[in-house]
Amino acid sequence: MTTAHGENDETRKPKNKAPLITAVQITDTMKLTITWNSGETFDLDLAETIKLSAAFKPLTDPALFGQVVIEEWGHGLDWPEGLDMGADRLYQLCREQAGLFSPSAFDGWIKKNQLSLTTAADALGMTRRMIAHYRSGSRPIPKTVQLACIGWETLKKAA
Repeated sequence: MTTAHGENDETRKPKNKAPLITAVQITDTMKLTITWNSGETFDLDLAETIKLSAAFKPLTDPALFGQVVIEEWGHGLDWPEGLDMGADRLYQLCREQAGLFSPSAFDGWIKKNQLSLTTAADALGMTRRMIAHYRSGSRPIPKTVQLACIGWETLKKAA
């Protein structure tokens, strides 16, 4: 459908969206398996996150934790008593616990090495656009990119 401004449904869709939650399953006490619309599935242990926040203390009750539901449109997880966690943070935790680069870790690598989007793209042999996607979290960061970052730092230190 085209609007009065010449936009169609495709051009109006946000281009840099973080993945959305499509499924969640409780696997153990304070542990979940989350499936994302990116096709990725991760196991997530929320014990530390819950422990560090007094607001989440009620989730130590297995009966309450077991009432988790996906927020409308997949933007996070909800529990009774007004408790919720956003998809962006959950995705970051999932990737970190899986040993993968998260957008914040990738951004940290860029800042630590004093790189711009352009110089990071040159360093890794990628397009500036992909660097921006990885940095914003709108695309999952492949393990090969994480390894390339480690390799680049190693070569830089050896020089």
